[in-house]
Amino acid sequence: MFRRKTNMKKALKIIGIILASLALIFGIFVAVNQIGERQMNKYIDTFSPVEVEESLTPTLVGGEYYFTTDREFRVMQLTDVHIGGGFLSVDEDKKAINAVAAMITEEKPDLVIVTGDISFAVPYISGTINNAIAHRLFIRLMERLGVSWTVNFGNHDSEAYNYYGRATVSEMYANEALEHCLFIPDGDLSGEGNHVINVKNSAGLITESFYMIDTHSYTDKDPLGIKWDYDYVKEDQIAWYAAKVEAHKAANAAVFATLSEEQKTAYADLLAPKSLMFMHIPLTEVKVAYDESIANGKKETENVKWLEGFDGETDEVVYCSRTDVDLFETVLEKGSTQALFYGHDHLNNFVLEYKGIRLSYGYSIDYLAYSGIDEQGYHRGCTIITCAPDGDATIKHENYYQDKYAPLYEKEIVNLEPYKAE
Repeated sequence: MFRRKTNMKKALKIIGIILASLALIFGIFVAVNQIGERQMNKYIDTFSPVEVEESLTPTLVGGEYYFTTDREFRVMQLTDVHIGGGFLSVDEDKKAINAVAAMITEEKPDLVIVTGDISFAVPYISGTINNAIAHRLFIRLMERLGVSWTVNFGNHDSEAYNYYGRATVSEMYANEALEHCLFIPDGDLSGEGNHVINVKNSAGLITESFYMIDTHSYTDKDPLGIKWDYDYVKEDQIAWYAAKVEAHKAANAAVFATLSEEQKTAYADLLAPKSLMFMHIPLTEVKVAYDESIANGKKETENVKWLEGFDGETDEVVYCSRTDVDLFETVLEKGSTQALFYGHDHLNNFVLEYKGIRLSYGYSIDYLAYSGIDEQGYHRGCTIITCAPDGDATIKHENYYQDKYAPLYEKEIVNLEPYKAE
């Protein structure tokens, strides 16, 4: 009996030592990352606000932001920034921040839309599971640059093992203290941050709407994303989009009725406002269109036209949800949305036209998530979308390693040849 009690005491002592050691290690990690965040804040504060000659200030009306202008409106899409926020990813995080700041400073967009995966708080890569650090750093950067901006969320923005879930992360971006962030959470809908931003002209007609749709993260059967079983857009989100399109048509019709005959002739194309849609995970139709194009040697078919770009991902190439939804069919039915923009697959930057709708991957920023990706540069950059006063939109991909992008800190040397995932 005495020996048994002695063994029990030894076992408890060993367990206590192990737990105390783990607590000490965890505490050290937390302290180191807190110091690291303060240093990163100082780094971000070295960047200057963007100087814009004709800055547009949006107004909030009925839960939607509106810009008013009669000139072209320029949007920059960024995607998959992948800030780790931990002590292991400091170098990569600085490169990502340097790149984002350089492109925004040069392009001076009216609006920046970030289509997800701002955070990559994966412990064995970044050194932390506190995803709030990455989000705080990015928010600080964007507010420092001083341009209007908003976000979608991606699957990595709040992993199951991270400190904070999507609702809490959403609250960070919805903070009323943020002067330039136009993110609006809609708590009545599935997901976080389904919202719309509009551009109207001096006559009061909407010329373009930008729909941000949450594509969620992983399914309940694969909460850690090990099987790449991605979630999908829900029915209430699709209904919300359809209702907004109809509401904007009705709003333009009401304004149109008050115009002079000369104005009615000039603005006839705006009776049905045009729009663009932004999300993180591509819809299943992107894979359908891609597979059809590849099967036909990228030659134009009845449904698909390969417009530009490179398919750098392997195996499935397009890593979308395995569940079909009616969003794309609703887009076709409503006749408003000209193009869909997404990220998620870092080495894809191709653009297709499918059934008359442009499907566009964004250039990713990622220096961290893929092995060796910091040494590659073909995929890294931004997408510039120019919206004409009549609502027509043009898309141009811009590689970060062009000479016109002169970052505050020296640009790294990378391989600029097209790169296939290993």
